[in-house]
Order: sequence, then C-alpha cells, then structure tokens
Amino acid sequence: MKATVATIAATFALGLVASAAHAADADKPMEKCYGVSLAGKNDCKAGAGTSCAGTSTVNYQGNAWKLVPKGTCETMKTPKGQGSLTPKP
Repeated sequence: MKATVATIAATFALGLVASAAHAADADKPMEKCYGVSLAGKNDCKAGAGTSCAGTSTVNYQGNAWKLVPKGTCETMKTPKGQGSLTPKP
C-alpha cells in the first residue's frame, strides 16, 4: 500500500514539474520563421490557397512559417538556404 501511494505521489510530482517547464517555454518570445518547416508541419497560413497549420505542400516552402525562439530564425540552415523573417518567393 505504501509503495502505491509513493508511486502515485511521484507521478503527480513529475507531472507538475513537466507542466511548469512547458509553461516556462510558453513565456519565451517567439517569431515567425519562413522557409524552415517540413511539408505539412507549418504552424499556420502557407500562402494563397491554404488555410492554416499543416497545409504546406513541400519541405522548406518559402511562404510557410513555423514559430521559433526569437533570434534564431535567420541562423537556421536548410537545404534551400537560411530561415527568413519574411516570406520567400
């Protein structure tokens, strides 16, 4: 019985720690980075004819964006070049 209570308590504590870590990530400033998402993995609108998340049709589509930590976009390298803060043609 003591082992069961201890297991439940430990599981609950781990859940709280994970929730706190996730909440801290949500507070970090983010920015839209164009041309870095994989097909179907963009965060939202990927240009004309698309609606929102998951609608990009090719890897590193220039007009599809992904939210990334602020300041990291233009340092991201892809097979099609660097990430961009503005849509690519």
